[in-house]
Amino acid sequence: MSHKLRAAFLDMLAAERGAAKLTLEAYGRDLEDYAAYLKAAGSDAQRADTALIRAYLLHLVDLGLKPASTARKLSSLRQFHRFLMAEGLRGDDPALVIEGPRRASAAPKNLSPDEVERLLKGAGEGLDDPERPALERMRACRMALLLELVYSTGLRVSELMALPKAALRSSAALVAVTGKGGRERLVPVSDRAKALAKLYLATLAEAAPGLAAQRWLFPSISESGHMTRQAFARDLKTAAGAAGLDASKISPHVLRHAFASHLLQNGADLRVVQELLGHADITTTQIYTHVLDERTKAMVRDLHPMTRGE
Repeated sequence: MSHKLRAAFLDMLAAERGAAKLTLEAYGRDLEDYAAYLKAAGSDAQRADTALIRAYLLHLVDLGLKPASTARKLSSLRQFHRFLMAEGLRGDDPALVIEGPRRASAAPKNLSPDEVERLLKGAGEGLDDPERPALERMRACRMALLLELVYSTGLRVSELMALPKAALRSSAALVAVTGKGGRERLVPVSDRAKALAKLYLATLAEAAPGLAAQRWLFPSISESGHMTRQAFARDLKTAAGAAGLDASKISPHVLRHAFASHLLQNGADLRVVQELLGHADITTTQIYTHVLDERTKAMVRDLHPMTRGE
């Protein structure tokens, strides 16, 4: 497999699918490993057959790779072989019939609605207390707003950190967000989030007027100019501990999971949740099928005439 072919494949992913930089780097590493194995076997991607690809996967297992990592590498080379066939560089796809390794279907960590309510309630106390120093009030308002936005919109933490200040100054019920691969989507913003944003921006102007002049909703002195994911995760664990929750099970991503899970538990359609989360593929959203399974069981139990009176 030549470097030129790999580069052409990665260019296609970037141009046609809007793949992010980190995604492209991961594909590049996977294909370099695959190319090295094929070269050692006296072959290349244009001549490799199904048996050789299976041997490569067994080689990965022997190296101690976990099923999830092996599955990701298989996905990379599957897409690469489809690309070769589409470009007329091969007449067949030797990876088409290969099944990926079985993986345990672990449900994502989640919080109950009561736990989220405790977290939100704890963060929302004493926000406008004039006895508190301005900087302390600003940080408290910022955390309350961050929590409200994550749980009410399901934004990725990177999307949340990069929100411009103008996003919540508008009276519009929807905010445009640029997600992975440069894809834009609209997310609804609650009235409570807008009220918290107004209070937070006022305390920010009072406590740190220099930062308040920046374009970001959550400005900081970091290289990016806005609050980092790590800073939010750290402050979130502090807020969780203050609310009497187990900080080890709480992160910005867990709150995003809570947003999706609680919507599905209350009857939302999986496709709607897919759009709100910004997933390009419905299969990514299907990690929440355990929620749908439980909801379906409950519907049968509560609504089917044969189960009444049991």
